[in-house]
Amino acid sequence: MFSLFTAPVAGRNPVRPIRAGLVCLTLLLPAPAFALDYPLTLAEAQRLAVQHSRQLPAQDAAIAAASEMAVAAAQLPDPVLKAGIDNLPASGPERFSTGGDFMTMRRVGIAQELTRSAKRQLRSERFEREADKSRAARTAAQAAIERDTALAWLERHYAERMAALAAEQQAQASIEIDAADGAYRAGRSSQADLLAARSALSLAMDRGSEMQRRVRSARTILARWTGADPDAPLAGQPAMDALALDPTRLDAQLAHHPDVAVLNRQEDIAVSEAKLAQANKTADWSVEVAFQQRGSAYSNMVSFGVSVPLQWDRKNRQDREHAARLALVEQAKAERDEVLREHLAVTRNLIGEWENGCERYARFERELIPLGRERIQAALTAYRGGKGSLSEVLAARRGEIEIRLQALQLQLETARLWARLNFLLPTTAPSHGSAP
Repeated sequence: MFSLFTAPVAGRNPVRPIRAGLVCLTLLLPAPAFALDYPLTLAEAQRLAVQHSRQLPAQDAAIAAASEMAVAAAQLPDPVLKAGIDNLPASGPERFSTGGDFMTMRRVGIAQELTRSAKRQLRSERFEREADKSRAARTAAQAAIERDTALAWLERHYAERMAALAAEQQAQASIEIDAADGAYRAGRSSQADLLAARSALSLAMDRGSEMQRRVRSARTILARWTGADPDAPLAGQPAMDALALDPTRLDAQLAHHPDVAVLNRQEDIAVSEAKLAQANKTADWSVEVAFQQRGSAYSNMVSFGVSVPLQWDRKNRQDREHAARLALVEQAKAERDEVLREHLAVTRNLIGEWENGCERYARFERELIPLGRERIQAALTAYRGGKGSLSEVLAARRGEIEIRLQALQLQLETARLWARLNFLLPTTAPSHGSAP
């Protein structure tokens, strides 16, 4: 293994509209990046990204909303106040009179649906499961933030290293132009060697320009996650020669993957809805009491009533609704199992690619990079002894730089694999905690 690296208006205070405009302008402007007094480590970048995120507060709001709904769903429905006039004459001498006919009554009453406590508890549990799903989604979002921040940190780290290598190549190419010009003037080399040196400098400058573009892009992306100054220096790379995952226990470890946890909570919601559909097979009663006032010559009256829904077609309504909810439970289980299988296959492939990247880099470090340096020394020795050309020296130097750039690119690709594997789970516990 290896270590990876407005104009004033009369009678008004002219300062107020200016001040208000400045406040509005301040609200519209993005928050400025803050400077750091220390090099930015990978772990600190992840902590800042979690703190800077607006996705996690959105998930916190979803958790709070579901929790509030869980309390509301456990309550009885609001009572219904009823008022009206019964048996109002529409013709005759007592037309539209509210006290002339003995059958006319001014009625006021109240009705209450008596939802069974077990059904209300099931409705509350359904929203509690929704809150659990939002907690799991928050955990998944935090893990994704930490993973993407790590990828952005590594991208910048290696982009800066590649830019430094390109700057080294450009400086070396400038020195070689001076040497080639001196040798040409002294008659010890040809014009072709001088032109080759100038061409090498142009290529080095072009590569340096591209590397600087990559550095600027990487700094912008990392600052998008952390909110820190894009030019804040980075600390040294963390140890990346081992994985937190155990390939022999991958099934058990990935069972706790945030995406799988979200689908587990979705299955819990489906089970709660199936239980509620089963409970809906027993109808809820409603009771009503009303006071009816008649004309002064007649007695007032009181009425009582009970309402019971008639589930006369249960096999095509309540039973089918229950069957549909049970089918959704099976759907949730199947989707969860499929996602787990996909994560297992993808993770095994990533581990294999990471191990192959480690092996390939070891070969670069052990064989290819030393061979490139030896080739430069051999070409220099031959050139100084009059047995080689400057073009051969330049070619050897370009080859050695290419090998080192390839090694850095391989390190970056392997580091990306390490980050994707090591940050499947959040590194810190979510503030609301995960559902069991």
